[in-house]
Amino acid sequence: MSKKSKIIVTGGLGFIGSHTVVELFSEGYEVIIVDDLSNSSIDILKGITNIVKSDIIFEKIDLKNKISVKELFNKHKDISGIIHFAASKAIGESVIEPLKYYENNLGSLINILQEIENLNTNISFIFSSSCTVYGQALNLPIKEIESIKKAESPYGNTKQIGEEIIEDFCKSYNKIKSISLRYFNPIGAHPSIEIGELPIGKPENLIPFITQTAIGKREKLIVFGNDYPTQDGTCIRDYIHVIDLAKAHIKALERVLNPEQKSNYDVFNIGTGKGYSVMEVIKTFEKVSSHKLNYTIGPRRKGDIIEAYADTKKANKILDWHAKLSLEDAILSAWKWEKKLQEL
Repeated sequence: MSKKSKIIVTGGLGFIGSHTVVELFSEGYEVIIVDDLSNSSIDILKGITNIVKSDIIFEKIDLKNKISVKELFNKHKDISGIIHFAASKAIGESVIEPLKYYENNLGSLINILQEIENLNTNISFIFSSSCTVYGQALNLPIKEIESIKKAESPYGNTKQIGEEIIEDFCKSYNKIKSISLRYFNPIGAHPSIEIGELPIGKPENLIPFITQTAIGKREKLIVFGNDYPTQDGTCIRDYIHVIDLAKAHIKALERVLNPEQKSNYDVFNIGTGKGYSVMEVIKTFEKVSSHKLNYTIGPRRKGDIIEAYADTKKANKILDWHAKLSLEDAILSAWKWEKKLQEL
């Protein structure tokens, strides 16, 4: 596999996408960022270029537009792979606007796969999936063989259906090799503090809500329920540093780019294998930031599962990937990023 393989990264200015672009550059890949800026900022492109010290090809494209997608692939016919992040991702919003999520998340995926078929060349495809496909798992830690239950939200359903579409396509089209990565809870920021999580509007995720509360953007953090059957009554999640997650994409890409790799579809959990409760995360933030957080206990939030953390043995063994950064590392980097945003 040539280290100069050309890779399209859709949603490449998003949180996980931007960090993965940096890791791809560090490994010698040529990267084309595709993003419609609907849930990201062009400022992230500047942050990426500051890190990699190189100009980057950026294509502002709405992947729901078939003509635009066709033009993209006509322009970049010599690609070796695609890492597909681009998707609407707010669980709560997906309940309110389900059609938006089905149109965007599934329509854009189908448009891309159709153009892959039209290229008629060997293509590697990494899909950004989610642990939401499991719902409330019966067994912990969660293995890839855990049964897939009815999704709790339209967002989760788009990830389930997306995986099914890709698997079916891989069965019918023998020139694609694909891996779906089921992320747990990505947090943190690049150590350069040039890029990080940049939620548009009110954050859906815990860490940016914590940091925005601590910096004064939010009055207080609401902990949704403290009566769950856990050690302190709050929900438990597997929080993975975004740098470790980005590196998992490189390992997955290397696997599907390898001509000796016979399997053309697989799925892997990407997490740390350890669960932390909401209160443990709050206490860890207060420790690493030396900042007391204003929070209150509120009612449970509809759709929240009790506990989820990954069994990562499959990724450890087959991808030779391991999460190396700690919860403290991730939270401290997220806090530094929030403080930098305050200065801008």
